[in-house]
Amino acid sequence: MNNRAPYWSGITCRGSIAVVCLFAGPNLPYAQGVAKGPIRSLSAKELVYDMKVGWNLGNSLDATTGGETGWGNPRTTQAMIDAVKKMGFNTVRIPVTWQGHMGGSPNYTIDRAWLDRVEEIANYVLKNSMYAIVNSHHDEWVTLTAANKGTVADRLGKIWTQIAARFKDYSDYLIFETLNEPRQSVNEWTGGTHEARKILNEYHQAAVDAIRATGGNNASRLIMCCTHAATPSDTAIADLAIPDNNDPRIVVSLHTYFPNDFSFGGQTSWGSSADQAEVLRELDRERRAVASKGGGTAIIGEWGSVDQNNLAARVAHAEFYARETRSRGMLPIWWDNGGRDFGILNRRANPPSWTWPTIAEALVRGASNAVAIKRHAPIMAGRPEPRFVERAGILSYTLPEPSPVWLHVYTLQGKAVATRVISVQGAGNFTFPLRDMTVSSGSFIFKLKAGTCFTVKKIVLP
Repeated sequence: MNNRAPYWSGITCRGSIAVVCLFAGPNLPYAQGVAKGPIRSLSAKELVYDMKVGWNLGNSLDATTGGETGWGNPRTTQAMIDAVKKMGFNTVRIPVTWQGHMGGSPNYTIDRAWLDRVEEIANYVLKNSMYAIVNSHHDEWVTLTAANKGTVADRLGKIWTQIAARFKDYSDYLIFETLNEPRQSVNEWTGGTHEARKILNEYHQAAVDAIRATGGNNASRLIMCCTHAATPSDTAIADLAIPDNNDPRIVVSLHTYFPNDFSFGGQTSWGSSADQAEVLRELDRERRAVASKGGGTAIIGEWGSVDQNNLAARVAHAEFYARETRSRGMLPIWWDNGGRDFGILNRRANPPSWTWPTIAEALVRGASNAVAIKRHAPIMAGRPEPRFVERAGILSYTLPEPSPVWLHVYTLQGKAVATRVISVQGAGNFTFPLRDMTVSSGSFIFKLKAGTCFTVKKIVLP
């Protein structure tokens, strides 16, 4: 693309050290609505990074009884989505249950009114230049058994053919998610059995085949495929076969309620250095596990924490988790079911308002303070990267291998203000006084480049 402007991209890999890359990313001007349009020249990682931070419209279109309002939430309105946009979210996941809204075999025809309603709500999101995710949610007929897999795959393919055909001219701000938490009762939430995981791979392939076959923008639309029960376990991720020979336009879908006892209840406090280190280890493990899968990243379709009269801890966790998930190139989407437990938006208020505004603000703030990894960043390719820390105006850095070294300084807006060629140095530990850069006081981005690898860190000079 010719119309490109610089923006920051990177990943936090070791404690508080930011390992990142600066690259020329596409300008992403937001028009008045993005429903119809082209598929842009963005990699899966670039697209996921642009999605920023998300919110779930849970327990609405995914209700298995009573239709959209069957589980106690009001009818979705444009005003609700406007409130989500105004807060700073850039993605809305729209869980949809199709069973109960379709005919029988062999065609499994989806009720026109239901598909119209799904499209209407997707357009609420797209009108605000936000990303919309449409999926298959709570469709309990998706069983992971050998006896039923032929029937399930056929039904799944026919449903996704209808959904995809309706949306085939929509832009890449619309994303499909083939399934939500498909699972069997054996090891239900920890990965199931090897046989179940193999059958799930067949289902993903059937859905992707159906979507791609409708043509138009669906030929290259971003698609999410989940592990067994969307668990982030190493076994489940390893056994997930991304359709079409690891199609780079497909990313892994995970649900990461971590730590479990804090997310679902029991542990009321969170925020110590040990708590943070535990989350960093978990997110690093997930990032490594998905690196070779399809587009090389994951969308965290669900996570969050329940109310235990522990607002301060929830705010701290929300900000940290959103920042560190996004810093690893993955997208965090808070699970909001409209209830007292995970719900943070009061959908019944007129106009809609935030039940827990400080949590919503923390999610957006955390995501905004993060940077994500470039698609060809050396860390993803297994290359060693330089590391540095700054204390009292002295830059200390470690080189994993001999290389020429440069130090570049940028404003927070990306404007270059200083460059220094340090020298060709061997592997080892080195220091450099920042006063030699003749940069005035303030906040700057320092980029240390060693050979073809580099790291970036924000430093405040007195």
